Amino acid sequence: MEVATLRKILELERKKGYRDGAVIGGLDRYLRRWGGEVENAELLAISYSSLDEGQRREWIDKVLQWLEEMEPQKPPAARDESLELPITTMKGISTSLAARFRRLGVSTVRDMLYFFPNRHLDYSRRKTIAQLEVGKEQTVVATVWQAQETTLGGRRSTEAIVGDETGNMRVVWFNQPYLAKKLRTNSNLVLSGKVGVFKGIKQFHSPEYEPLTEELIHTGRLVPLYPLTQGLSPRVVRRLAKETVDYWAPRMADFLPHEVIRRARLLELSEAIRQAHYPDSERAKDEARRRLAFDELFLIQLGVLSRRRDWREGGEANQIEADRQILERFLSSLPYALTPAQQRALEEILGDLAKPRPMSRLLQGEVGSGKTVVATAALMATVCCGYQGAFMAPTEILAEQHFWSISSLLAEAGHRENGEGFLRSFSGILPSPIAVALLTGSMKKSEKNELHRAIWGGEVDLVLGTHALIQKEVEFQRLGLAIVDEQHRFGVMQRSALRHKGANPHLLVMTATPIPRSLALTLYGDLDLSVIDELPPGRQMIKTKWLAPEERERAYRFVRQQVQQGCQAFIICPLIEESEVIEAKAAIREHERLSEEVFPDLGLGLVHGRLKASEKEDVMRRFRGGELDILVATPVVEVGIDVPNATVMLIEGADRFGLAQLHQFRGRVGRGEKQSYCILVAEEPTPEGRERLSVLERTHDGFLLAEEDLRLRGPGEFFGTRQSGLPDLKMAKLSDIKLLELARSEAIRLFQKDPTLSQPEHQPLSREAARLWQGGIVGVEA
Repeated sequence: MEVATLRKILELERKKGYRDGAVIGGLDRYLRRWGGEVENAELLAISYSSLDEGQRREWIDKVLQWLEEMEPQKPPAARDESLELPITTMKGISTSLAARFRRLGVSTVRDMLYFFPNRHLDYSRRKTIAQLEVGKEQTVVATVWQAQETTLGGRRSTEAIVGDETGNMRVVWFNQPYLAKKLRTNSNLVLSGKVGVFKGIKQFHSPEYEPLTEELIHTGRLVPLYPLTQGLSPRVVRRLAKETVDYWAPRMADFLPHEVIRRARLLELSEAIRQAHYPDSERAKDEARRRLAFDELFLIQLGVLSRRRDWREGGEANQIEADRQILERFLSSLPYALTPAQQRALEEILGDLAKPRPMSRLLQGEVGSGKTVVATAALMATVCCGYQGAFMAPTEILAEQHFWSISSLLAEAGHRENGEGFLRSFSGILPSPIAVALLTGSMKKSEKNELHRAIWGGEVDLVLGTHALIQKEVEFQRLGLAIVDEQHRFGVMQRSALRHKGANPHLLVMTATPIPRSLALTLYGDLDLSVIDELPPGRQMIKTKWLAPEERERAYRFVRQQVQQGCQAFIICPLIEESEVIEAKAAIREHERLSEEVFPDLGLGLVHGRLKASEKEDVMRRFRGGELDILVATPVVEVGIDVPNATVMLIEGADRFGLAQLHQFRGRVGRGEKQSYCILVAEEPTPEGRERLSVLERTHDGFLLAEEDLRLRGPGEFFGTRQSGLPDLKMAKLSDIKLLELARSEAIRLFQKDPTLSQPEHQPLSREAARLWQGGIVGVEA
């Protein structure tokens, strides 16, 4: 007999107040099946339904004590490598079935254990046939009176009549004629599904079904709905997941230290895995999600804390003491004074540069808040002390933009000596000229070689570029400060590669994406935070208007008026999440329609995700240079070019974007002195979509919008975790700030005690962290 199952049933009966509701059909019916199969069978040979509450309590206590004596011990924990066995080692999984699971990312036993359902159907509330309500998902236990193969709508199917003590009902299964032989007369079935009516009789249409047994999988409980692929049916996946969880979950070693589990009030890992798949209740499911989400956030925090330690303890950095006189002269040459927020951020950066520990700081500020000026001042301080500076941007067009803007700032502060192309020199700022270079992948090989020699020889003070900066051919003589712009486009590996171009250079990461604090703690937990939270005075607010589809012509007329006044416009095509290919095709069609039917006399360009980088850059340059009036684009333009002459941002399908992304689009205009506009067009927005558009119309503060976006849509709108170097999150939601802060505080506490996780009791945790980060972020050499 299943000792563990009987124990669970009796514990549930005790929890339910001894009302004989723990098992479908009552305890007497269940116990009769075990008569004579066990020693001490007379203990089970009672009529539970005839006992009063006190007698039931006494009998259950006695049986549970007896079961405790005869129940086998918990199986020994599986070795980590056992969980890496291929799923073909499990009973019932053939090579062809394993290939289908691989399409869902499931290759090993561990993968199957962490292959969680998308959601659960609640089939736990059992009713009699008479109590069934039409149109609702419900469960009944019924006896099969007859089952026969029939033809329904030209399809071979099964039709059955089932009943209980309150009445009968019809059940049909389309395209499943084999069930007619499988469903035996007088057998008891559990049926779960949506109730309909056929000729006045209640009917189940292709419900889930299974024989009445002690433990249900497909019916009569919270039933998991797993992701599927061609050739995998829900019933097969449920059965295999259940078998995997039943056998392997009790054998999983819990990697979290006991004190963390106790303080955070978490389930044991094996129980959390079991309840995540086949929960006993909604509350049990929530507790399982909380434990598994905590694991993910806790391991991420250990990873970022480790990165922070590695960066800081990787050796001493060069102390860069800013020459305040030269810095003041540079700042006074600007056509405007720094805002208090810019001054605060600059002082924080200069303070870090002066320390022997390498700086590791995130500079966060809205589009147009003046981050580049602050970064340039930090680079000036670096060059002033005889060190080189590197500035890496995600695209060639952005690298060029920074090259132009920094060259312009230096020209204002001093004099442009020479150089028209990728190498320029400026005098009158420092005792010797400042050499500034641009290095990108599309440059000629001879130009690159020339720059490589100049950088290694110390002839170049500031280098701006793309990924080309981290190629092995690039060697710096004295790299003091490395700046990475739009960090989420890169990832941890690129940041690390830039760092290794010098002897522990200081690092400054810049982003224009407003990031709520909870998200910053996770994505950039290894960085100190500086925020420029105000825009320079005089910057105009972008007027934002949400229009209905029938007002589109009005929007087009407005775009034409702006172009006639010498301005330019962006038109963003709708987001199509399913496929970049479909999105690109839709953008091509829209570009053709606008070019031929709406703006035949204007110059229109097109950029989409399927274009080669060089093609995209070419269109962007032509738009920036004024050759094109309107740029039609898919969402790739989000982190885009600075076009001061662009005054209109028209966003189609605006309700499909998150607030953070819409705000980024809006930030593409309003870079010049002219009033700028953002027009939102939405076909049939949902209530949530309406709320987002309404919030964007009235709010211009990116940080407020980011907090609101995190609340409304979750973290996906900011950037994919994979892009930012984080492991994928299966259970955690970054909007769950309380759990995030709990995980962070526990990680810090443990990190202070054992930063390398080298103590014996932390070895399982060290292995799990290394596995999750794929290369040993914590305590393990990559």
